[in-house]
Amino acid sequence: MTSTRIAPICRAEDLSKNVTGPGGRLTILEGLSLSVDPGEAVAIVGASGSGKSTLLGLLAGLDHASGGHVSLCGRPLEQLDEDDRAALRSGRVGFVFQSFQLLPTLTALENVLLPLELGGDHGEDARSPRERGADALERVGLAERSGHYPRQLSGGEQQRVAIARAFAPGPEILFADEPTGNLDEATGARIIDLLFALRADSNAALVLVTHDRALAGRCDRRLLMHDGRLEPLT
Repeated sequence: MTSTRIAPICRAEDLSKNVTGPGGRLTILEGLSLSVDPGEAVAIVGASGSGKSTLLGLLAGLDHASGGHVSLCGRPLEQLDEDDRAALRSGRVGFVFQSFQLLPTLTALENVLLPLELGGDHGEDARSPRERGADALERVGLAERSGHYPRQLSGGEQQRVAIARAFAPGPEILFADEPTGNLDEATGARIIDLLFALRADSNAALVLVTHDRALAGRCDRRLLMHDGRLEPLT
């Protein structure tokens, strides 16, 4: 009997990224390969400046590689223009950043509604965007803060809004860049619990970069970024 392997939700092959600055040409990533299965959680750790965030941007199609191949949700990114990449990410890809990236002129609910209203409905959920956004805020414990602006929220609350925004569309994969980096230890621990609880409910794949070993330890696989390449971290 032959077994059928599930296609990766995200895959990089022989990936490279070079930049040119005043000091000449700098190689950030070289010959890097990575495969992430649906529902899998992968942590990427490494020293500051090792290229972790650069890799995350390439995998999500937010930046262009100098060489190699990246596929996301079954689509080869190098064959897509910016509009096609944005359409691919819409509703299928979520993001959580260290700096929260909330729009200051929008309330918590309005921030959560952004990907729902801009991207349309990619799932079978018949509820309105507002109903789905309100539910997402309730799931992160912020239903009573839905009308508050980011400046009226603590750092932990802002990150919870960002997580609600990321999960509200029902993404197939979530990219997280140092999601606890701006939080104190206790708040960061609560954010980790919340992030993994929501991931378990949605069965979304998760790719995160972090310095937090407790956060990395919750993932199925841990990889070390070193000299522009990835190697298993035990």
